[in-house]
Amino acid sequence: MPKIIDHDQRRRDIVEVARSIILKGGFEAATMRSIAAEAGFANGALKHYFPGKESIVAATFETVLSEHDTWLQESIAEGQSAETALRTLLEGTLPSRVQEIPSGRVLLALWEYAMSNDALTALYRTHLERWRGMLVERMQAASDAGAIRAQDFDVVANEYISVAVGATVINLMYPDGERLADYRAYVDQFLARLR
Repeated sequence: MPKIIDHDQRRRDIVEVARSIILKGGFEAATMRSIAAEAGFANGALKHYFPGKESIVAATFETVLSEHDTWLQESIAEGQSAETALRTLLEGTLPSRVQEIPSGRVLLALWEYAMSNDALTALYRTHLERWRGMLVERMQAASDAGAIRAQDFDVVANEYISVAVGATVINLMYPDGERLADYRAYVDQFLARLR
């Protein structure tokens, strides 16, 4: 009886291998040859799942953004106060542990690639809009609950996203986590300013 192959799982496995290679060695290290070798495929076998490196990178980018979007949705816990829900979102979108810092390397490589790929640029813009929308929604709920003052939450959300993206990049220069406490303190300062 022939072995049944889960092709969708194979694609996910290939994306995870590509992500791991990018994490360890950057975008240039993720060649078709290195991905095939790490995934345990013959060189040409990847083409059955992805026509080339670009499509693997696109799938990796989509996976990373999808995971982030899933986390954003799951961070909404039943029974949380509006202020706690806002804090959870803010803290969760900044690197907070040394183990999270290397994932910024994957994002940095993918951002660079997205700059020359219109479809991936659109995908990332959609992701940013969802993120901004969740921030505005949670800030508005915290304001309605009297935890923070009313203000232009679109402007504040844009500022926060810029800080979070910058923190992801800056922490790559401090891989031992020397700056993590600065960003935890920033969340406290940010919330104090919103009050």
